[in-house]
Amino acid sequence: MDNTNKNPDKIIWPFKRKNYLLFGFAVLVIIVGYFIMYMGDVNSFQSVTLAPILLIVGYIVLIPLAILKN
Repeated sequence: MDNTNKNPDKIIWPFKRKNYLLFGFAVLVIIVGYFIMYMGDVNSFQSVTLAPILLIVGYIVLIPLAILKN
């Protein structure tokens, strides 16, 4: 039997340091978005415009980028 896998005990993890840093930055942006939403008045620019933009950037752009980036 010829084993093509030379070292079966070694696990290759697909995520590198930059993936974790980008994911941490995404989580920070999301936390800041929720905090800005909490601090603003109900109909203020912060709660209606700025916080949702930060949340969308965090959830829709940065987290998938952190997962898919090589």
